[in-house]
Parts: sequence; C-alpha cells; structure tokens
Amino acid sequence: MPVPLYEAKAEFFRMLGHPVRIRVLELLQDGPLPVRDLLTAIDVEPSNLSQQLAVLRRSGIVTATRGGSTVVYELAGGDVAELLSSARRILSVLLAGQSELLEQLREAEGERKATA
Repeated sequence: MPVPLYEAKAEFFRMLGHPVRIRVLELLQDGPLPVRDLLTAIDVEPSNLSQQLAVLRRSGIVTATRGGSTVVYELAGGDVAELLSSARRILSVLLAGQSELLEQLREAEGERKATA
C-alpha cells in the first residue's frame, strides 16, 4: 500500500528536523563544499557531522562526490534553497508577530503598574 502524501511530507520534514542538517543545507546553498570546510563552519564533532551528512545523502537532498581523500557535498537541486528561503520568510513573520505581542504585553504591564 503506498504511503499517503501527507505522511511522506511529514517524514521529509522530520528528516530536516536537526540543526546540523539545516546548517549544512544553508552552507551548501552557496555551492559545493568539502567536508573539511563544513567542519570548520559548523561546531560539531566529525562523527556527528558524518551522521547528519549520511541522513541528507540517503534522503537524496544532497549528493557527495569523492576526489581522492576529499568528499565534496552539494545540494541535489535548487528546490532546497527555495525551501530554506521560504522558511526564513515564514520565521520572519512569526517572530515579528511575537515581537508585537511582547510589546503589547509590556505596555499592558506598564499600564497595570501605573494604575496600582
């Protein structure tokens, strides 16, 4: 029995649900990078980075090319960069909304103290 589309989408987002994986994808938006450059840019143990890269590779979201002892990773397609850009836009709106709510709460607290 085929997996329903909503379950496949949920699995896709679960695969993205790790900070190191998101950071790798952000870095690869600017082009292919060798593992040593990813390690320099991300403060994690090599074994942790290797695990996260393996998850991204198995999912097909990144590809790896070996040249001698160097492994270079790159995004498998431009849609990932577009997804990350969309996520930034959504977060900007959400965080702006939270900032406005926080300001309203502070104003209400100030008014409460002034009348007390």
